[in-house]
Amino acid sequence: MVFKKGKKIKKEKEHGIIREYFELIVETAIYVFFVITFIAQSFLIPTGSMEDTLLIGDHLFVNKFIYANTVFSWEKKILPIKDIERGDIVVFRFPEDPTKDFVKRTIGLPGESLKIVNKKVFINGIPLKEPYVYHKDNNIYSKDNTIFEEYIRRDNFEINYIPQGYYFVMGDNRDNSLDSRYWGPLKRSYIKGRPWVIYWSYKASKGQYLVKGAGNQLKNMINSLLHFFTKTRWKRTLKLIR
Repeated sequence: MVFKKGKKIKKEKEHGIIREYFELIVETAIYVFFVITFIAQSFLIPTGSMEDTLLIGDHLFVNKFIYANTVFSWEKKILPIKDIERGDIVVFRFPEDPTKDFVKRTIGLPGESLKIVNKKVFINGIPLKEPYVYHKDNNIYSKDNTIFEEYIRRDNFEINYIPQGYYFVMGDNRDNSLDSRYWGPLKRSYIKGRPWVIYWSYKASKGQYLVKGAGNQLKNMINSLLHFFTKTRWKRTLKLIR
């Protein structure tokens, strides 16, 4: 009887340990899900549209809480929540394919007019200072020297009124960015958050992260492991994004 009782106590202890581990796993999963859904998200820069501010291979943490919707005015006074401002870099769902996330800089705000003349941005008729802008192409295209709308929009563009609830976003690499010049103002509800910090930066080749498929992902992972020390941009590690 004593032996059977001992076995029963041992089984109960084992079941208790298993239950504790299970509860810990469930609690951790809920916490991770909550953080990913409402607070932070990992994001990889796959293209050069935000050079030289963000580079291909920059791995970021995105603050998803900063632009959270509020009900009361006092919430913004006690919580780290703010309105979207000009100059803010934002991560958002691409309007033409919401399954993809894009990152651009906020240039035009709701209710404003925006005009681009020979690559220079004007907000409500006033030239905008943009120290972050990077031009790789010295050529300036207009209706006078090309028939291609894509090139004209790149360097000369105008929108008389940005609708309420929308923002005009553009890449810092102004000559190589698919942005609001081509698909229009960005709806507020598509914005997911603001990049916060670069937690790791890996010197990747152009287009390396654009090829889909499990095989290519495995190849990138192996390359990253093999060249971790030589291709990591150590100076960009833990760099705050402005």
